[in-house]
Amino acid sequence: MNDIICAPAAALADLIRSGKLSSEEVVDAHLRRIEQVNPELNAVVQLTADAARVNAREADADLCRGTVRGPLHGVPVTIKDAFETAGVVSTGGTEGRRSFVPYRDATAVARLRAAGAIVLGKTNVPELSLVYETDNLVYGRTKNPYDPARAPGGSSGGEAAIIAAGGSPLGLGSDTAGSVRVPAHFCGVAGIKTTTGLVPMTGHFPYNVWVTEWLSAAGVLSRYVEDLALVLPIIAGVDWRDPAVVPVLLGNPGNVDLRSLRAAFFTDNGLAVPTPETVTAVKAAAKALSDAGVEVQEARPEGIEQSHELMRQILGADGGAGLRMVLEMAGTTKTHPLTKRVLASMRSSTLSLGEFSGLMVRWYFYRSAMLSFMQRYDAVLCPVCTHPALPHGAAAKNETAPAFSYATAFNLTGWPAASVRAGASPEGLPIGVQVAARPWREDVALAAARQIETTLGGWLPPALTN
Repeated sequence: MNDIICAPAAALADLIRSGKLSSEEVVDAHLRRIEQVNPELNAVVQLTADAARVNAREADADLCRGTVRGPLHGVPVTIKDAFETAGVVSTGGTEGRRSFVPYRDATAVARLRAAGAIVLGKTNVPELSLVYETDNLVYGRTKNPYDPARAPGGSSGGEAAIIAAGGSPLGLGSDTAGSVRVPAHFCGVAGIKTTTGLVPMTGHFPYNVWVTEWLSAAGVLSRYVEDLALVLPIIAGVDWRDPAVVPVLLGNPGNVDLRSLRAAFFTDNGLAVPTPETVTAVKAAAKALSDAGVEVQEARPEGIEQSHELMRQILGADGGAGLRMVLEMAGTTKTHPLTKRVLASMRSSTLSLGEFSGLMVRWYFYRSAMLSFMQRYDAVLCPVCTHPALPHGAAAKNETAPAFSYATAFNLTGWPAASVRAGASPEGLPIGVQVAARPWREDVALAAARQIETTLGGWLPPALTN
């Protein structure tokens, strides 16, 4: 892998602005990489190569005139296919939108472009971003670059796979139940789920309504934590269309004094037992923070073991009526087998209005107890999932669902949570750890993740694509 496709997006931006590299060189290098690895991975499902090259030449011409569009001037990016992208087929992974071309960018996409980013294409998702396996009837299955027999996770699996393989320096994702952090963990890259309400979800499909509005958040994936910090201020903030967004001033991770932080860590949430290598990775990350001056204690939030059942009941409370409505709105008549499995499980979970009200009360007390725990800590460190990447099909099985409760715990609270590689399995598969922080404190989560990355090494190139 060459220097350009291994470089952080922040470094590429600096090199382009200084004239040491042209945007055209950078874009071409990534397009060549996609051409090399994508036939195996099936991660990029809509490639906008011609438009990207034109945009790169325009970016270079602007620099010659002394015009810098923004902090991502000339830097290539990829976009999860859940985000609508003007003039590019945006399916959301469902048959009914196989030919759907939006006329307007999702807010987060528009903000990336306004900052100078150049879109290379769209990346694969499971149908309606529903499961942890990136597979659909429109584009098929995406493979993990560390082992093609394994899944890259979901729902931002295409993003994580192509970034890990060097085809894109950073990408846009979304997260309702671990959909940024699980793929980042499975593919050994860095990712962050933002605080719910920080980044507009306008133009995201499925649309975030009803309870998903309280669970879902936009996110960013890259090989390096510094790039997550670069992008968040670009995409955050009110757009006057998403009513859930709160105007909050983001902190700078570079200004966080690690020696002033208190962090808790745990390796077992009482629901699903992690692999020994996952436990080792979390403990190594805790030591990395402690050695940097963070006051670290082993402690687990009381009640976190409720996270799996709460999430299952919340998402299935309407018996799948909302999901069926979304499929009907999309014009989808034939669904993927994994979607059918989700719908079947939801049909048996329908709640009465009284039962749903009781569920909302339990969710309230869960959030309250978690917030009380965080009165004593600035961050909490734990696994993203109990295991590294699974063989295709296994991640979507009901019996594996509790393994992902480490991630869903922080969708239920709405807090920011980052994932960064901190170890490896005996097979050489990446193992990420998760750093969650108080609401709106992305700066703390990223500062801690950056220290873990610096100490433990972070992303490593996959052997499959060297």
